[in-house]
Amino acid sequence: MKEIKKLSLFLFLFVMAVIAGCSSNATNDTDSSNEKETATETEVKSETTEKSKDPIELTMYYPIAVGGPLTEIVEKMATDFNKENPDIIVKPVYTGSYQDTMVKTQTAVKGKTPPDLAVLLSTELFTLKDMDAIVPLDDYIANDGGDEYVNSFYPGFMENAQTENKTWSIPFQRSTIVLYYNKDAFAEVGLDPNSPPKNWNELIEYSKKLTKVENGDTTRYGVEIPSSGFPYWLFQAFALQNGKNLMSSDGSEVYFDTKENAEALQLWLDLAKKHKSMPEGVIDWATVPANFLEGKTAMMYHTTGNLTNVKNNASFDFGLAYLPAGGKDFGTPTGGGNFYLFKDTPKEKQEAAWKFIKWASQPENAAQWSIDTGYVAVSPGAYETDVMKEYVESFPQAAVARDQLQYASAELSTHNNGQVSKVFNDQLQAAITGTATAEEALKKAQEEADKLLAPFKQ
Repeated sequence: MKEIKKLSLFLFLFVMAVIAGCSSNATNDTDSSNEKETATETEVKSETTEKSKDPIELTMYYPIAVGGPLTEIVEKMATDFNKENPDIIVKPVYTGSYQDTMVKTQTAVKGKTPPDLAVLLSTELFTLKDMDAIVPLDDYIANDGGDEYVNSFYPGFMENAQTENKTWSIPFQRSTIVLYYNKDAFAEVGLDPNSPPKNWNELIEYSKKLTKVENGDTTRYGVEIPSSGFPYWLFQAFALQNGKNLMSSDGSEVYFDTKENAEALQLWLDLAKKHKSMPEGVIDWATVPANFLEGKTAMMYHTTGNLTNVKNNASFDFGLAYLPAGGKDFGTPTGGGNFYLFKDTPKEKQEAAWKFIKWASQPENAAQWSIDTGYVAVSPGAYETDVMKEYVESFPQAAVARDQLQYASAELSTHNNGQVSKVFNDQLQAAITGTATAEEALKKAQEEADKLLAPFKQ
């Protein structure tokens, strides 16, 4: 009986041991499975994190309208930003002239594939807005400086960036028209190299003295004013100097056909046809700086965006001056391009693009851009940086365009801006080539522009 009890106890303990062993193995198997699952989840999370860390790539359209190696400068600017912001890669895409860039942008917008940001003429505001292509920047501005940020720019540059109490673009490669003059040529004909023409009468007088004729051929003209590319812009300077701006602030009206504008256009025509101090016919925008550098013209009206090009390539001492004043005062339109963001761009990319815009407009970066290109630095703060102070001290011409901003006004900008500008350009060239008088050209331009703007009248 005892032996039976011992055997029963032994069997009981044996069974319990087996059960315990199985339970332990099951637990170990479960732990092992959990470890495997945890490891897999960690790997997935790690891969997801790595993917989320991939930099945001931005495509930026930009144009070139001046001489010099601007492509290299833009590429370097993007590279500098990318180094400071490894989570964002800005890829600049050169898209030709301002007009080419606008056409490519419009095509991309219509195809629902807009660039992530673009540098376009500040005057394209109404056209882009009417296309419902761009977004106002006020929310970004409110979260990143507010009024302090907006007010940090020169007011003249903000005029073309705002409408309906909203800000739609940010100034970048901005300019005004300035007078470049060859100081050596001035000295050669007995003019004071440090006293450029201050008004229209002196412009006529000096340009006639500076014109050189040899064996019946003009080897140097006194002045050249380009009349291709942006003739409306060059004429706008004369209009501002003799009257008022060419359009209403809401872009729905133009004021081409006025007595003051007829006088201004006649002055332009007389420099070539009456005074023989400027070439007759249409003068190419891109040719004028080359003619100045080659000594074929002693003075030129051109964008300050060509300043670095002239500085680097002139073989003579040159000066920079305000445009000569007209019957009213000094005057010049602002010019150049602004940054725009597009409605169909994903929010994440808009935010990244805004970060680049903010970076580019910081005083140090705006100052360096101005030094490298010749464009006017867009804020007073840029001129307070050490690098700009040193540059202006060594090259005083760099301050002329900045100082002339006190006389600057918004560039011609309207609804249907491309068509309105073309109408005006065509009629200005008609007067320049002699197929219309100043009065006839302005009258026709006014009539055609009025038709284009009729749908936008309030």
